[in-house]
Amino acid sequence: MIDINIIRESPERVIEDLKKRGMEERIPLVEEIRALDEKWRKTVTRLNQLRAERNKLTREIAGGKRELIEKAREVDREIEGLEEEERRLREMIRERMLRIPNLTHESVPPGGEDDAVPVRFWGKARVWEGHLERFKEESLGKMEYEVLDWRPKHHADLVVDLGIADLERGAKVAGSRLCYIKGAGEKLQSALIQYALEVLEKEGFQLFYPPMLVREFAMEGTGFLPEFAEDIYKVEGEDLYLIGTAEVALAAYHANEILDENDLPLKYAGISSCFRTEAGSHGKDTKGIFRIHQFEKVEMYVYTTPEDSWNMHEYMIGVHEKIIQGLEIPYRIVNIAAGDLGFSAAKKYDLEAWFPGQGKFRELASGSNTTDYQTRRLNVRIRKNPGEKPRYAHSLNCTAIAVQRTITAILSAHQREDGSVRIPRVLWKYGAPKELAPQ
Repeated sequence: MIDINIIRESPERVIEDLKKRGMEERIPLVEEIRALDEKWRKTVTRLNQLRAERNKLTREIAGGKRELIEKAREVDREIEGLEEEERRLREMIRERMLRIPNLTHESVPPGGEDDAVPVRFWGKARVWEGHLERFKEESLGKMEYEVLDWRPKHHADLVVDLGIADLERGAKVAGSRLCYIKGAGEKLQSALIQYALEVLEKEGFQLFYPPMLVREFAMEGTGFLPEFAEDIYKVEGEDLYLIGTAEVALAAYHANEILDENDLPLKYAGISSCFRTEAGSHGKDTKGIFRIHQFEKVEMYVYTTPEDSWNMHEYMIGVHEKIIQGLEIPYRIVNIAAGDLGFSAAKKYDLEAWFPGQGKFRELASGSNTTDYQTRRLNVRIRKNPGEKPRYAHSLNCTAIAVQRTITAILSAHQREDGSVRIPRVLWKYGAPKELAPQ
């Protein structure tokens, strides 16, 4: 959560940022928090006065002034009532603070889903002549391209034609948006994971296989609860949730700890299955494996200092770009607009690959600087020298590879006119086939 001192001292800053995010309905929360906080501070002041009075009375009674016993009991009763009031006010403030998103960075553009700003492009895109005008518009004329006189297939059709996933039996066994990855598809999936992990190890990331079930505090600490409860699978009757990204488990790894600033940055990479209800995507990407309930992902997570977090943000998206460039997938990087930011993010970049079969750029990955929003919730602090007052770390997350989505990008980018697909050379040594042919 944000620092409550910002609401105390600069409420207008929070209000303007809520407007920037398109969350005007939450503006009243700011004044509610300020009013409750004022009551809480007065309560704490009175409590401290009473506790001091009780200590004085205790000393005087021990010194023989027995006539003060009833007065001491009255003070105890008042303290007990105020302690309950202090807890109630603190919880009311906390509940409202959890509904205030992170403050956005000044470089984040205003607007919503359609207002992301492209910042750079990479690769030579293959563009069907029927999609050429849209491509030129979305690439701002800054990207090389090759015009195709044959129409590329949609990635969802390629998955079926190439026989790498069984969608029908997946739906039979587990329901919609779940499938079996099989044969060459599993070899490709495993190769992508191993390729990404090798790149990350060379970059100095420590590899993790984290738990895929976490407690509520981890979901709340990362900002997924209470805001996005409908997107999360919960184990009925238990304090356990299935993660939608390894970010959650890695963020909570150092909860309630003070880290040595001299050890920073701590660069972690978690490989996990991820589970999402996709509650807000009704009718979107219902075919294929682009948007499914269970998928594999390798996620980067970094703890660093406030002074270095913005440089780290650029570095992490650059690591992901290195991975995608190795796969020869043309893409653009976009600066996501405030209204489309994640709740915890101060700024987010998306990498969007060009999909020739759809004639559009589609998101493959995202990288966010959450500043001290998650570390404040999870109480992850840092200090450089013993005895110094600790401060909150900054934390960042970025996709290294979202496996199934990346498979769809490979199929789309490297398909041939005869329906076969060339697999990037970088994956061959990990057991991926050199090409896929229609079944």
